[in-house]
Amino acid sequence: MDWDAWTQQAWQARERAYAPYSKFSVGAVVVGGGRVFAGANIENLSYGLTLCAERVALGSAVVAGERRIEAVVVVADTDEPISPCGACRQVLAEFGDPLIRLVNRSGHLEFRLSELLPRAKAGILSPPPSPGSAPA
Repeated sequence: MDWDAWTQQAWQARERAYAPYSKFSVGAVVVGGGRVFAGANIENLSYGLTLCAERVALGSAVVAGERRIEAVVVVADTDEPISPCGACRQVLAEFGDPLIRLVNRSGHLEFRLSELLPRAKAGILSPPPSPGSAPA
């Protein structure tokens, strides 16, 4: 895993963020199939329409044909490394259980997505358990 190169690419993506309202820029990189896809947050005056950096990067990966994500890097200039929002966690879970590195200017934290979002695949769309089996 080339965390240093991926982190640098995420910082570069952060520089291209569109954050005119919050002034809070985030960069992300999604790695799948040996390829790296960068993204930055894209704000909208209607905040609910804002796209997070993680989902922008993931969208690029999916358009390029990737269906399995191995690693994610998220960077921001914050006191504590920021973590993907719930929506990003759920969307990322659709494509695997990647290692996620959260980075700020002074350090990083690292998790598996399943640590940040346990039971991501257990929900209303899951098939019902077989009689006598334990719940997921």
